[in-house]
Amino acid sequence: MAAEASKYGGVVSRCILRELGVDHRAVAREVAADRWRMLGRQTVATHLGTLPVEAYRWRAIWEVGPGGPALDGVTLLQALGMSGFDEDRLHVSVAHGWRPQKVEGVRLHHVSRVEGEVVWVRGLPCVRAEVAAVRAAHWARSDRQAALILCLVIQQRLTTGPRLVAAARAVRGRRRRKLVRLLVRDIADGAQSLGELDFSQMCREKGLPEPARQIVRRGPGGRIYLDAGWPDLGVVVEVDGSQHRMALAVMDDNFRANEVVIGGETVLRIDLVGLRLEGPRFTDQVARALAQAAQGRRRGV
Repeated sequence: MAAEASKYGGVVSRCILRELGVDHRAVAREVAADRWRMLGRQTVATHLGTLPVEAYRWRAIWEVGPGGPALDGVTLLQALGMSGFDEDRLHVSVAHGWRPQKVEGVRLHHVSRVEGEVVWVRGLPCVRAEVAAVRAAHWARSDRQAALILCLVIQQRLTTGPRLVAAARAVRGRRRRKLVRLLVRDIADGAQSLGELDFSQMCREKGLPEPARQIVRRGPGGRIYLDAGWPDLGVVVEVDGSQHRMALAVMDDNFRANEVVIGGETVLRIDLVGLRLEGPRFTDQVARALAQAAQGRRRGV
């Protein structure tokens, strides 16, 4: 029995036991003898030691029962290897219309299934990574947490940008729908020009002067293109999309920014995710930089 249970992290279901010829009376004898223990109505642990998280994932599916349960949200992403995010509860989704058994330690979500979203990963029913990521962002406790999840799935290559964008269109979450779509666009598409337009709008809303876009400077290696700024005050802003984190892009960005600073201008950097989550704080910094530059000009500095 231990060999069979090892396939599931040390646990088996009553259904599997029945297929092996072990009925409920035999299970009761093993539990009474303190050789096995029950982890619910359907899940049996074949030893009394510590169980791995894999065992609790199987338990979640077996205990929830009917309704097409599948690992979803951050639980699925962690099963695929996502690191840098902690979540104690296991997230399981079921199709709308089902009212399955509530399970301790498991958060149930009733969802409208996207066509082809459920796949099998090492025998476990799971939703596809991009669907799980979008749902996890909707289910997150905060906007910052939602952004972190979406960043991690792309950075750790659990899915691709185009798949994440498609999932964001297909999955209709109840919370932060507009924000999730903007974050997905920014993280997956790296839509730099759109970020610059959004930044310009934020400046207008704060009452700041309209920034110039695509400012050209001369550097040792030729022309330097800057995203936005106020050339008369010597303040420029670089809006960093996801492409700025790839390969040698960070190095190239640093060289460009350093040349502008050496030339005597102030360079502020804003990432697109930060623009979504903390736009007012960034525009506050821009306002302070512009005020400081204007004051310096009046003093002749």
